[in-house]
Amino acid sequence: MKDFIKLLEILNKSPYFSPSNLDSLLQQDLQNQSFCNIFGITVENGLEKIEQRLILWQKSHNSVFEYCQKLGFSGNDKMCLLWKLWLPLAIQLSEKQSSKTKPLIQGILGVQGTGKTTLSKILCLILKQLGYTTISISIDDFYKTYREREKLKEIDPRFLWRGPPGTHDVQLGIKILSQLKDPNYSLPISIPRFDKSLWNGEGDRVEPEITNKPDIVLFEGWFLGVKPIKESEFNQPPLPIKTEEDKQFARDINENLKTYLPLWEKLDSLMVLYPKDYTCSKQWRKEAEQKMILLSKIGMNNRQVDEFVNYFWKALHPQLFVTPLAQNPHIVDLVITIDHNHYPQHIDNYLKFQY
Repeated sequence: MKDFIKLLEILNKSPYFSPSNLDSLLQQDLQNQSFCNIFGITVENGLEKIEQRLILWQKSHNSVFEYCQKLGFSGNDKMCLLWKLWLPLAIQLSEKQSSKTKPLIQGILGVQGTGKTTLSKILCLILKQLGYTTISISIDDFYKTYREREKLKEIDPRFLWRGPPGTHDVQLGIKILSQLKDPNYSLPISIPRFDKSLWNGEGDRVEPEITNKPDIVLFEGWFLGVKPIKESEFNQPPLPIKTEEDKQFARDINENLKTYLPLWEKLDSLMVLYPKDYTCSKQWRKEAEQKMILLSKIGMNNRQVDEFVNYFWKALHPQLFVTPLAQNPHIVDLVITIDHNHYPQHIDNYLKFQY
């Protein structure tokens, strides 16, 4: 690992790489068969792939590292991630898009803390250097308005928070993605945007972002692409689904998922940011809220975080919905396992075993 870091440090300082250094980088790639299979790297084309990444590194590393600096990435982490994940992933997306006559819609599924927003931002920065216009859209941008969600809460008080299936304007999402994918649609497109800070944290829509049709759309969300499951799965569900009321809520949310299927059909492909231990998301949320409080901002205490996260696990439990999807190679094309430090640990075409 130390030798690999030294190579990246050389790369970071100079655009010129000796043949022996190029070969060392290739041998690093070839040691990881899964990585090579995913990104199409072979002994025959390996040096060509390395040189492609070298060129893109020089073009993009300044803007990527500047963004990473704001997020507190260490020097070694940002270099390793740029070389081993972000660059090859951006190149792969560009290759997918080049074979299309309409924008590529890449879905990104990940629970809170897995780095969906960070990944989307970095991919946008790199893809720009490849000549592609890229926009990022969140499932949050398709929330119903504050007033609509207040009416929904009056009808069904179980919708305590925004987020579960049923709190989004699915038809708006279908409309926007349809416009993006329609080769005959040439007018500017109004991308809805959502501000979570409005209405004391309840959030509401703000002025849309007007954009011309991009080349690539990164569409991310905490249950993006998730499909309904059999009702029998709720007969003996995992905690915190305990009471009959909990089970009925889970069944009803599962039913709501059916209305999202036409939206998921707009995706060209789906990657999953999969936490090695889904319970980490609760600790990650506590850490985030504690930072908010230290900055004299409104934040939840640990008890409130437990209630908040449990609510979403009761709605769409990761073991019931995310794990089976991540294990299905017919639905996902990439799974990135995230460790307890939010760090990408392993990458594969699909989840082949329980980590």
